Amino acid sequence: MAHPETESELGGALGELLDGTVEGLRRLSGGASRETWSFAVRRRGSGGVEPLILQRIRPGLAMGGPSLAAEDALLAAAERAGVPVPHVVADVAATAPLVGDGRVTAHVDGEALGPRIVRDERYADARRVLAGQCGRALAAIHAIDPDEAPGLEPVDTLGRLRLGLDGLGEHRPAFELALRWLEANRPPPGPERVVHGDFRLGNLLVDETGLRAVLDWELAHLGDPLEDLGWLCVRAWRFGGTGEVGGIAPLGDLLDAYSDATGAPVDPDAVRWWIVAGTLTWGLICAVQAHRHLDGHVRSVELATIGRRVCENEYDLLQLLGVPAPAAGAEPAAPEPSGRVEPPGLHGRPTAAELVDAVRGHLTDTVAPQLTGASAFHLKVAGNALAIVERELRLGPAMAAAADQRLATLGFVDEAALAAAIRAGHLDGQADVAATVRALVVDRVRVANPRWLEAPDQP
Repeated sequence: MAHPETESELGGALGELLDGTVEGLRRLSGGASRETWSFAVRRRGSGGVEPLILQRIRPGLAMGGPSLAAEDALLAAAERAGVPVPHVVADVAATAPLVGDGRVTAHVDGEALGPRIVRDERYADARRVLAGQCGRALAAIHAIDPDEAPGLEPVDTLGRLRLGLDGLGEHRPAFELALRWLEANRPPPGPERVVHGDFRLGNLLVDETGLRAVLDWELAHLGDPLEDLGWLCVRAWRFGGTGEVGGIAPLGDLLDAYSDATGAPVDPDAVRWWIVAGTLTWGLICAVQAHRHLDGHVRSVELATIGRRVCENEYDLLQLLGVPAPAAGAEPAAPEPSGRVEPPGLHGRPTAAELVDAVRGHLTDTVAPQLTGASAFHLKVAGNALAIVERELRLGPAMAAAADQRLATLGFVDEAALAAAIRAGHLDGQADVAATVRALVVDRVRVANPRWLEAPDQP
């Protein structure tokens, strides 16, 4: 049977699967490989209405990580261990011809959007207890016997990072400095445990009382449990908040709760190693998402724009590694052309930068207020992309000239050659290398997202 393509077809298939009538079917979101649908089923016998969630694999996409059957076993084990998870109602993977590969779970009320959890007054009480709740939930996940979750595979974090960066052709000196540091400072390995793999704001349901459910288990694997603690603290998941744990709390709150639950102390330096590894991992994921667009697999301005977020991770890595800012305590001034934003040249004015700025202003000031929901979000993404283009048109030529000069001072023609030399260990201990890499990265961030430089430095 063909994979259901329309809402009507999907609703009929779900009704047949669940022995009822489907009501209110609507798509909530779409991740890299999965769709999420909300609906209610009116049972034929009792007439009772039950709110449910469907998550299914997008048609034609291969799935990485554990199989759906392995995920189902892990979710059941997590539920037995006391981890707050949505109860699995139906194993759709076992009836794939009806609905497609996926699962139906109970609906759990709560908010998943990180910015709202971090900023909205509604969740002020939740923020005071959430780090501790996360620590206890992670302790419960890591206490699951791996034999109760068959099908999970171990992951070589550093090997995966090198393989991914090389496969994409991402030759970035900042990433190579981070890899060298990770290799030199890796903490002793702990016991291999179940690792969630994506435990962070955005994958947690939260209400006014705190944590309601842990979602999105498709990256689960076997490994060092401290990986989950570090990932939760990566700056990308702080959504503008100042707390190291998801923007809401200091690291000590998380570690104290985790230690109390496990009965064993946690080395903060080992967790910080995993924060560095997680930051580099998110940089690689950003590059992967951009290549899905660039290679034509999924044409998306959102994925394309994510590619420019790679430099945010470069900057965060250098902060975490302690690469200092210039002696004056501030980055060098951004190059600004004098007079008009750019010479008029052959085409006169408005220049390319001025036209882009005008279009962006029209979209954000005139069109955006008329839109809601997904359309408003996609327009915001497009506006961000145009802002990047406008800044690059203004600042790019001066930045390119400065980059060439900085690389030439070190004896390199481009960043790929510098990255190769760093990986080979030829430049270990040369302070001017790290300073040059920082200057190159800061210029990239000034174009991609200058506000990233305004946030407080990481610990």
